[in-house]
Amino acid sequence: MGKGQDKERGKPSRWAVASWVVYDLANTIFSMNITSLYFSLWVVNLMGGTDADYGFANSISMGIVFLFSPLLGALSDQSPRRMPFLVVSTVLCIALTFLLGKYGLMAGLVLYVVANICYQAGLQFYDSFLPLVSTESNRGRIGGIGVSVGYGGSFIGLILGILIIGTAEKLPHAVQLARYDLLFQLTAVVFLLFALPCFIFLREKPLTDRRFSWDSIPRAVRQIRETVRFGVNHHPDLIRFLVGRACYTDAINTVIMFMGIYVTNEVGFTGKQVSYVMMAAIAFAIAGGLIWGPMVDRIGPKRTLDLVLFLWMFTFLWIAAVGFFHLPGAVFFPAPCLAGIAMGGTWAADRPYMLRLTPPGRIGEYYGLYNMVGRFSAVTGPLLWALVADKLGMGRPAAILTLLGAVVLSWLILRPVSDRRRHWNPRDMVGAREPG
Repeated sequence: MGKGQDKERGKPSRWAVASWVVYDLANTIFSMNITSLYFSLWVVNLMGGTDADYGFANSISMGIVFLFSPLLGALSDQSPRRMPFLVVSTVLCIALTFLLGKYGLMAGLVLYVVANICYQAGLQFYDSFLPLVSTESNRGRIGGIGVSVGYGGSFIGLILGILIIGTAEKLPHAVQLARYDLLFQLTAVVFLLFALPCFIFLREKPLTDRRFSWDSIPRAVRQIRETVRFGVNHHPDLIRFLVGRACYTDAINTVIMFMGIYVTNEVGFTGKQVSYVMMAAIAFAIAGGLIWGPMVDRIGPKRTLDLVLFLWMFTFLWIAAVGFFHLPGAVFFPAPCLAGIAMGGTWAADRPYMLRLTPPGRIGEYYGLYNMVGRFSAVTGPLLWALVADKLGMGRPAAILTLLGAVVLSWLILRPVSDRRRHWNPRDMVGAREPG
């Protein structure tokens, strides 16, 4: 079998599939080491910055991504190939990550803002390749494997951090800075190594005969205007799905963000035990991707996502009950395991679900909206948590229940949305790849 596309059978080759899957691992290493863990520690603990400094930088980057995701996706639809967009965004992210620890706090924050923008942009281009590496019969399994391998990248990131940072807080400040600088550099190098196979082996057929040029920008803007004007009437299920997705990603991203605070203050876990909670959640997320992915192929993405949302509802109830009734930590520990299984299932189901609803000629643009919805939830969820837990004084268990309400709302919104295969009109097929 050849590398890239198997021309005889019209199916993606194993090399193409494997390289797409491994890219998920690559970008998760960046997500774990930079956006989730070590860069924030560098800002606050080593450089004398504040939580607000990191939070503000994160909000700026997410806000820019939120505004420009649809345009980037529409531009990729106007281009003969999407791979150059993925390559450029990834390489820029890697180069900026390599430089993060070299030029002081303010420069580091600016570099992080641009690196995170490039990382988030790369995610939407990566997601849009799912139809290229899968077929209708195996889309769930391939997506689920990608989810599982991606979460494996979290373990690689944590191991790198443990080996390089270790007990660096006991060392002189200059040595600590050198350790973090080395970690950022190695994160960039490992990201590049695992991303390269995708650049080499994932081959596309041209999307359009037009070359990408400055004229592509006004065409992309016109495409977005057309979507705004006609999308609600022509693709109501897709719009409804995106609204429902905003609700459940809001709940999921928020509980991930605040779980460390919750388990230390409401459950009474130590910092070391919080690490165990994180490791358990990641391990079960890996298993979750492998379990839920084949289920998508058997029963469809809609029914699978419904089951996943029910599991989230049960998990949020469990977490809230432990906090409300001050139950012992041993009672809490199954909750992160269930959350991990649900996380794996969420991403294994919702990408194929989205693809069922997306016009083939507008995959880039609508995955931009898909990405934009996720960024919107990263802003609204923490605000909702802060309002309930702090401003209204209702406490963290009550905040968990508001997240439960968001999941219930998402299920209600998605109930009428069918995942049946669509018959697209010529307008929706413009720029689509030929089958196979």
